[in-house]
Amino acid sequence: MRNKYFFGLVMMAIVAVLFISGCTQKAEANVAGNTTLQETNQVSDANTESLPVQKTGESDVQKIEVFHFHVTRQCYSCKTLGAYAEETIKTYFSDELKSGKIVFDHINAELPENKETASKYGATGSSLWIGIYRADGSFSKEENVKVWYKINDKQDYMNYLKQVLEQKLNGN
Repeated sequence: MRNKYFFGLVMMAIVAVLFISGCTQKAEANVAGNTTLQETNQVSDANTESLPVQKTGESDVQKIEVFHFHVTRQCYSCKTLGAYAEETIKTYFSDELKSGKIVFDHINAELPENKETASKYGATGSSLWIGIYRADGSFSKEENVKVWYKINDKQDYMNYLKQVLEQKLNGN
């Protein structure tokens, strides 16, 4: 009886370690040379879903990059995060996608060819980053962590991300 109990605990521990390592595995992209933590890991925690989208005239936003960074081994939630983001952009921003105003991609941050992009954004694992290029040549980026709390409701996720991107396109 004791051996069954011990075996069960060991198996649960192994499953937990495998699950956690799939979601939180650090990518090799977190290289020395990143500037400051504040510059590379800006986090968007504003409650944008309750704010109306406001048109402020002509926006100075030239291009928006939406990148789903991930590692080679992805868990279900990590894959869902990227799939919902891609579907949102293709559904609501197809014109902007075709014109290049919005760019979307899934980027494996562990691959050598993606290290420069992952470093530019400060991505170290599965995450959704939004980069904004403005007419004055400036670039800003932010990790949107709120999408993680919405992956259990696809429509809520899509509505939220749609509103975030509409605000970014309007310069807000």
